[in-house]
Amino acid sequence: MADEAGKAPGTEPYTLADLLSVMARLRDKDTGCPWDAEQTFSTIAPYTIEEAYEVADAIAGDDLDALKDELGDLLLQVVYHAQMASELERFEFGDVVDAITRKMIRRHPHVFGDANADEFLGGNMWQRIKAEEKAARGAVAPPSRLDDVPIALPALTRAVKLQKRAALVGFDWPNLGPVLAKVEEEVGELKAVIAESEGESGRKERIVEEFGDLLFVMANVARHLGVDAEAALRGANGKFMRRFRSIEAALGKEGRKPEDATLEEMDQLWDEAKAAEKDS
Repeated sequence: MADEAGKAPGTEPYTLADLLSVMARLRDKDTGCPWDAEQTFSTIAPYTIEEAYEVADAIAGDDLDALKDELGDLLLQVVYHAQMASELERFEFGDVVDAITRKMIRRHPHVFGDANADEFLGGNMWQRIKAEEKAARGAVAPPSRLDDVPIALPALTRAVKLQKRAALVGFDWPNLGPVLAKVEEEVGELKAVIAESEGESGRKERIVEEFGDLLFVMANVARHLGVDAEAALRGANGKFMRRFRSIEAALGKEGRKPEDATLEEMDQLWDEAKAAEKDS
């Protein structure tokens, strides 16, 4: 029995054209999937973000089989949005491909033209070309250089991008030393607020503010170190999960659960899991 693309299941590989055809069929108001047909850009956007994170998780886990599947899921999101735009007669999937291809050629004049590679690697050329593109399409410059850093980004990633944008005009510490000093300053300010009386007016709000300041400066530490802050935190999350699972497994061998153990017992098992990781 042939499928919608005219192929018998399990024979030759499907193509991008097949995927576009499948999505068009799913979106058909009469013969498609009722759920797919009623979706909009805004309802699909959260899935697009989620799929991007799942791609990152597969990469972090060095799982290339999972990466293949997750990249397919992410590609589906692009096809989905393009299909909805096509239905509104705004643009087609081919227009998306054409636009990004032209952009990559235009933004890499050191590869496709005769520009200097050192200037590109310094970061100034990329930003200048982006500004020229906006001017060419009549885009109005935002009141601030920071206004076009997407609000929907994860807060940690956005903090780094805001700092990078400010650094382009010289608003940045010259090296890591002052940044680490700022960390100590923010920790001191957080401790001072925590030490205030429990019932003092506005204490909770000040704690939230000082904690946010500390996270922001830690993002700056990551930027100065050349560390991907989001990836580093994902790694720490993964490490915590591994070690906590070790605690659960060790207690499970005794017929117990974490809630049956004392904090001291779990701390000991944590240290054992940590030592085992270092030895492996």
